[in-house]
Amino acid sequence: MTQRNYTLVTEFILLGLVDTLELEIILFSLFFVVYTLTVWGNVGMILLIRADSQLHTPMYFFLANLSFVDVCYSSTITPKMLVDLLSEEKTISFAGCFLQMYFFLAFATTECLLFGLMAYDRYVAICNPLLYPLVMSRTVCLKMAAGAFTAGLLNSMVHTSYISSLPFCSSNVIHHFFCDSPPLFKLSCSDTSLNESMISTFAGVNMVGTLMVILTSYSYVLFSIFRMHSGEGRHKAFSTCASHLTAIILFYSTAIYTYLRPSSSYSLDQDKVASLFYTVVIPMLNPLIYSLRNKEVKKALWNVITRKGIPSFL
Repeated sequence: MTQRNYTLVTEFILLGLVDTLELEIILFSLFFVVYTLTVWGNVGMILLIRADSQLHTPMYFFLANLSFVDVCYSSTITPKMLVDLLSEEKTISFAGCFLQMYFFLAFATTECLLFGLMAYDRYVAICNPLLYPLVMSRTVCLKMAAGAFTAGLLNSMVHTSYISSLPFCSSNVIHHFFCDSPPLFKLSCSDTSLNESMISTFAGVNMVGTLMVILTSYSYVLFSIFRMHSGEGRHKAFSTCASHLTAIILFYSTAIYTYLRPSSSYSLDQDKVASLFYTVVIPMLNPLIYSLRNKEVKKALWNVITRKGIPSFL
């Protein structure tokens, strides 16, 4: 009888963000615009970096990868959320739920690692400029990026395998707008303390590990910036780092709040807001953060706009 109950759940119901039609229509319009800007902004950043030879540097190579990841993990969540906002039945199959979780966690983990690599890149560029071409060669950058994507896929495989193996026999209603681990733990009819501890450990190693690399790198970077004699060079270095630090603070503050706080303090409504911010809003903000505060990106954009003929990336 117990085994039969464990196999009852073949689909999940996503409660979504709100439960009134008027608010759903408003949120659909808002997030449709946000998602459109996310795709255009990040794809535009990738094409701009490819089109302008001045941006063919390690920093912009990692930024192009970050834009690609932002598009992918936002697309894993937002289209389904938009469909559900206009649907009466907000269902997702068992396989579809964990497929969504797998790709979301894979891209989110990769984003964490890319932030760490970008911080390391700035450390080498500012603190060891003479070694920069050797340490951050194209081959090294390709290996770093490949390692980040591979680690993201493997980390997500561990997470998803553990959570999908849980028995769901009491309810199939997820109090969220996508398939995430905290609300799914609430649905399991078995003791999930071990699973939650393992997931938190993996998430903690990933987030705290990359955050330590970022903080260490930028401690050296800031020290080097303040020692610069050239005011122009100091301003340029600080402007570039400020953009990166802004994106990092936005991403890590919401991610750590969601995944590393004690389960006893878990709040469904607060988690929805935090999740909405880093899955929908931040991917839209990243290209704006890196372009509005970056003279090289603005110059490259102007060159592409004013260039005669068809851009090389078309």
